[in-house]
Parts: sequence; C-alpha cells; structure tokens
Amino acid sequence: MGETVYVGNAGVDGVGNGGWLLGHFAPPGEIRHSTDVEVKWGVHPPGEARSRWATGERRTTLLVLVEGRFRVELPDRTVRLAAPGDYVVWARGVDHSWYAECASVVLTVRWPSLPGYRVDPPILR
Repeated sequence: MGETVYVGNAGVDGVGNGGWLLGHFAPPGEIRHSTDVEVKWGVHPPGEARSRWATGERRTTLLVLVEGRFRVELPDRTVRLAAPGDYVVWARGVDHSWYAECASVVLTVRWPSLPGYRVDPPILR
C-alpha cells in the first residue's frame, strides 16, 4: 500500500505538471492519484492567457482567486475575480478560457479527473 499522508508545497510540487497537484496524472498508488478530482495551484504572470478555449468539457470546475485579478471567459459572460476568495463554478459542457489581468494565484478544482485535456502552454498577451 502507498503512503497515507503526503506533505508538500503547491508551488514546488506543481512545477513539473503545469501546477496540477492531484489527479489521474499522479502515479498510481501514490496518495495524490485520483480519478475523482483534480487540484491545481496556478501561478500566472500578468497578461498570461489560456492558449485556446477549452471546448467539449466533460468536467465541472471550481476556480478560486487566492491573489491578483483573474478573468474567466465563458460563452455568455466574462467573470472577473478581484478579491481573494472570489470564485466561479461552471458545469460540464461549458466552454471556457482565462486571462490574468495582473500577477495572480488561483486554486482550481475539477471533477472527475479525466485524461486527454492537456493543451498548449499558456501565452502572454
């Protein structure tokens, strides 16, 4: 049986996997491996944007602003997160993109954890 407790640092552990800390991509048998949920610690410099819209989404997502100003683009609206703790949740099937209006840190939780969603690295605008 694998470890039953893991202690780490989100800024360190997420570096090698685009900020993702927990999900299907962690090695099987490791406590951070999960097909139920994914967790990401996203550190974004000012002007960073998703390289392209996420479409055909099969997961529900919660995005919480830790610091900064962050914009989430949805098909029918733009959501601006400006105060620590501001958050947005969108359902399966909702396309999205995002943009860091200034240096920002966000915590993202998605469920379930499904392979096949990796996109090009973010771009600076």
